[in-house]
Amino acid sequence: MGISVLIADDHHVVRRGLAFFLRTQQDIVIIGEAENGQEAVNLAKSLKPDVILMDLVMPEMDGIEATKHIKVAHPDIKVIILTSFSDQDHVIPALEAGASGYQLKDIQPDDLVNCIKKVMDGESQLHPKATSQLLANLSTKGNQGKNRVEELTKRELEVLQEIARGKSNKEIASSLFITEKTVKTHVSNLLAKLELADRTQAALYAVKNKLVE
Repeated sequence: MGISVLIADDHHVVRRGLAFFLRTQQDIVIIGEAENGQEAVNLAKSLKPDVILMDLVMPEMDGIEATKHIKVAHPDIKVIILTSFSDQDHVIPALEAGASGYQLKDIQPDDLVNCIKKVMDGESQLHPKATSQLLANLSTKGNQGKNRVEELTKRELEVLQEIARGKSNKEIASSLFITEKTVKTHVSNLLAKLELADRTQAALYAVKNKLVE
């Protein structure tokens, strides 16, 4: 069985279109569709999908609240926000709620498939506009956690900065002239030292502590 996906969007045409395309992909299985956030929470519990494609603006419960509920109850389920909004009022809360990806609805279908696969491999997938909003949000929570940064090696700090710029492991390996395997080791080490759960939290941490320009 491939990657199981739940689609949560209140627009029927969007859900149908996404489901129709993704069903043509050999390694993706659509296991359910939700019309609102509350239904997404309920289906996440009963269906246990690998990935949820989550709209932000939905009735009964919005995508951010739904993501919070789902990530608390089912930490292993990956949530990719798929929306029309790229402003920081949507991007930052969505990532803080636990989303592993943030993509806009103008994404190319093949890129969406690639995004789903990368998120399943543990990589954060942020649309460039979402990354820009993340980097613009430098003043959010001051210098919280600065001391822990001092525990990082020079290379781990460089990897953290590259994560905050939205780069994949492959891109980080290329820019730092190290192997992808070495990048993964550095990512694991820095997450442990900073007591962070994933790359998205690492990116937020770097931005909030002004570790990137």
